[in-house]
Amino acid sequence: MATTVETADGQRTKSVKFVELDDVTIRFAGDSGDGMQLTGTQFTSTTAQVGNDLSTFPDYPSEIRAPSGTLYGVSGFQIHFSSRSIHTPGDRFDTLVAMNPAALKVNLKLLHEGGNIIVNTDSFDAKNLKLAKYDENPLDDDSLKGYKVFPVPITSLTTRALEDLDLSTKEMQRSKNFFALGLLYWMYNRPMDPTLEWIKEKFGKNELVMKANEKALKAGYNFGNITETFTVRYNVRSAELPPGKYRNVTGNEATSLGMVAATMKAKLPGFLGSYPITPASEILQELSRLKKYNFRTFQAEDEIAGICTAIGASYGGSLAFTTTSGPGMALKTEAIGLALMVELPLVIVDVQRGGPSTGLPTKTEQSDLYQAILGRNGEAPVPVLAACSPANCFYAAFEAARIALKYMTPVILLTDGYIANGTEPWMLPHADDLPDISVPFADDPENFKPYLRDDHLSRPWAVPGMEGFEHRIGGLEKQHVTGNVSHDPANHQFMVEMRAKKVAGIADDIPVQTVFGPNEGDLAVVGWGGTYGAIRTAVERLQAEGKSVAHVHVKYLNPFPKNLGTILRRYKKLLIPELNLGQLAYILRATYRVESTTFSKVQGLPFTPMEIEDKANEILKNHVGARG
Repeated sequence: MATTVETADGQRTKSVKFVELDDVTIRFAGDSGDGMQLTGTQFTSTTAQVGNDLSTFPDYPSEIRAPSGTLYGVSGFQIHFSSRSIHTPGDRFDTLVAMNPAALKVNLKLLHEGGNIIVNTDSFDAKNLKLAKYDENPLDDDSLKGYKVFPVPITSLTTRALEDLDLSTKEMQRSKNFFALGLLYWMYNRPMDPTLEWIKEKFGKNELVMKANEKALKAGYNFGNITETFTVRYNVRSAELPPGKYRNVTGNEATSLGMVAATMKAKLPGFLGSYPITPASEILQELSRLKKYNFRTFQAEDEIAGICTAIGASYGGSLAFTTTSGPGMALKTEAIGLALMVELPLVIVDVQRGGPSTGLPTKTEQSDLYQAILGRNGEAPVPVLAACSPANCFYAAFEAARIALKYMTPVILLTDGYIANGTEPWMLPHADDLPDISVPFADDPENFKPYLRDDHLSRPWAVPGMEGFEHRIGGLEKQHVTGNVSHDPANHQFMVEMRAKKVAGIADDIPVQTVFGPNEGDLAVVGWGGTYGAIRTAVERLQAEGKSVAHVHVKYLNPFPKNLGTILRRYKKLLIPELNLGQLAYILRATYRVESTTFSKVQGLPFTPMEIEDKANEILKNHVGARG
């Protein structure tokens, strides 16, 4: 469909072609100071309001301000939006916005052949080309001939649009990301109004900055509308999602809301004791804004203090949480053992990142499964769950709290940097649809015994101040029933086995494992955590080709669902993609004696569906002679 657009001067017209697309993937890329995360977030928010299904991938350097113009200093934000249901931020992208040469070089390999490249030509000077390790300017040779290149002097056009404002050149240039955003809004038929409202709310106290960002946004939009360079606009219709009320949510936001919902459904005050650590810090920040829901937050001086204050809050009758990432989990290990020994409810959220040690603080990884399941001294089994998408973090946090309360035990919830920072539409649940997870405190002082167990092998919960319920807690082994300190060898064995039996019994209280696809066949792709979207998309593609492939995604990692072993044995081959060197594969082999192909990726980046699809096809071709 083509339309004729009159330009702003009213003298010229140009023909604009509208192209309908099912889905689009865009990558915004530039220096850390170019505002690419903000640009991507605003494009995402607007796209959510338009009604598309979407998935995002923020990707930024580990250094707070990496050297400008360098390859390792590139900050990117990828968004995949569609008129149908999607699961990932996309394989390759259709449009790349490159604010400097380094952004172009780092991201070009993932751009579709024939894709759009919008480059800020003002940054392609000798200095930046050298920093990006270009011998020649790629805009002047044939290296980009397979793409549609749109050279736009974004920086100078921004300063020209703002020249009537009392701002320095440097201050004007800070708004160049809004110029780029406005241009993309025009190109993909997105409204500017949501971002204009956000600018007023965000910068309303600084009228000059507010006006600068508003003018830059409109200038970018009008540039697309006026210039002869852009003659094609794209439209992606609203997705047909299940009816309901939606909001765009990150994994960390969803985790926070799941914690609050759990405390309300448990009829208990909430408490988070935490030490800031990337990429988990946003949970602490989000919960600090939710005090009105009887939820307290405490920023501790270190990781050990964070979990110990949470244990104290649990002893005092709160539903307690602590949040961290891999290095913090290592520091919290002894205190997790303490929570297990005293048998108090506690949820430990580990937002995994690249390791070991400080590793890759802003990059994703699934490196902590061994640590979560096995990483404590003594026989110390702890229930372990894993969220699989940003929206699923809400339900995973709620479920972790339910198990912690019912079984009087610490529970570990694993998320990762990819889903913690990524976003997707989330259909808000109705409060009445969430189960009551409240547990009664001990209520019979005459017959109270601190380690007398119920049908779930859970001990009673009695808090300080309850007359007649005084009892000891601490890290020393307790005598069965009485809770007195005990060094008796037989009692220790009994208590160790009792705690293990309690955790193992949770398998009777969790859903059975489900399968997407055939219940038996040539290949099952088995995953956990944030690999869900990439695996599901790859399996859907393989199934569309008539191949006998299923997706088994494990959300309960300790204990496993009761039917998991039976399911895994129904397939000729198992493929387990993990962002580690094969931790789930090792545990499944030890538990069920099943062999599998490990597909490891430890690059700080999530899997793409294409990578998993290619690996699955390799297995099908070489080992099982798949049909199709």
